[in-house]
Parts: sequence; structure tokens; C-alpha cells
Amino acid sequence: MKYLFSILFLTFTTLSFAQTNNTTSWTFESKKTAPNEYTITMKATVKEGWYVYSQYLESDDGPIRTEIILEENEGIELVGKATEDGDKIAGFDDMFDMNIIKYKKHLTITQKVKAKKAKTFKGYITFMTCNDEQCLPPTDVSFEVKLK
Repeated sequence: MKYLFSILFLTFTTLSFAQTNNTTSWTFESKKTAPNEYTITMKATVKEGWYVYSQYLESDDGPIRTEIILEENEGIELVGKATEDGDKIAGFDDMFDMNIIKYKKHLTITQKVKAKKAKTFKGYITFMTCNDEQCLPPTDVSFEVKLK
């Protein structure tokens, strides 16, 4: 039943509120931390009353998790998992009938990489935002970060 509710809810909100996602803005930067090693920082600023969901949810039966998708970045190797920091809210969510992690106002995702030849780190972030009344469809934001 909870799966049916989630599907119906997301379908309804997608059809009823088909609009661009202007609830969240992103910035991207890199910092050299050692020879051939960089820290990539992806910062989301979320409008008041809206939430962005974590990359690390307990299941795919609820909101769409934030995901970093890399393009072909020959010579770039990820070092460990991306970390998150921000105005975190964690706990049981009645709307999705599961424990979730979401962020209000700010979310910073940090990913360490090793780069032998590459000069840029390219990809996109997929994320979904919700407020207390609706969810917007997932949004993709492309990025290209110069490694410097």
C-alpha cells in the first residue's frame, strides 16, 4: 500500500506541478589537496520551506535520492564515498513511510578524486525537492569543474 501511495503521490505532483525546479541552486569548485589529488565541493542552496534528499537513503521506495553521475572522465579516480554536510533532518517521514535524510537551506557534498591527466571533472547531479505539500520532479544539473 505504501508503494502505491508513493507512486500515486509522485505521479500526481509531477503532473500537477510540472515546472522547472527553481527551489535549489548549485555551485561547484575544486581544491588541490595533494599532488594529483583534489577535493570537489558541490553546494546546494535550498529555498525556505523546501528540502533536498540525501544520497544515502535506506531504500528506493521513497523520495528520489540525490545522485552524482560522472561523464567520461578519463584519468579521474574517485577516492572513497562522497560526504554530506548541511542543515540535516533525519528520521521517520510519514509521507514516504520510511526513515529519510533530507537537508533544508544548505547541502554540501564533498568528493575526493585523484587525477593523473584530466583537467576537468564533468557530470551532473540528479536531485528531487519537496516541501510539506508537494514534490517536484527530479532535476538534473550539469557541472564541469576545472581541477586547479
